[in-house]
Amino acid sequence: MESKPRYRRILLKLSGEALGGQRDEGIDFEVVRTVASQVKRVHDMGVEIALVVGGGNIFRGRAIAERGFDRATGDYMGMLGTVINALALQDGLEKLGLPARTMSAIQMNQVAEPYIRRRAVRHLEKGRVVLLAGGNGNPYFTTDTTAALRAVELGPRW
Repeated sequence: MESKPRYRRILLKLSGEALGGQRDEGIDFEVVRTVASQVKRVHDMGVEIALVVGGGNIFRGRAIAERGFDRATGDYMGMLGTVINALALQDGLEKLGLPARTMSAIQMNQVAEPYIRRRAVRHLEKGRVVLLAGGNGNPYFTTDTTAALRAVELGPRW
């Protein structure tokens, strides 16, 4: 017996470390394929999915600050890591036939759409998975904070 999903829209926060698998850094593309297939299974149940992606497997801004470098610069570098991860996931999802859009809080129009709340909602309504990258566009905030913010902005659907 197949149960009906409790929510029609969810936001999942995925750490960058999760995409690294057993590696200390970088992306394990087998993990990307596994995550993409799991997301597709939930999507196929009729659930709209947004993902906030971390970047700790690529770069941690806080780590550079501990070595005496500028924290804000390090955080911006970490935000770029989240975009790399989101693009990897987007590719993994699209290879499974699932339309996906990467939206970034930092402008980089050649690789990602700018994050605009109403546009993100429209993508979800059209059945696309929305990958939210670039944190919230500001240093000193974690992607966990971004996940809470985006969840409230995009709201659940019952």
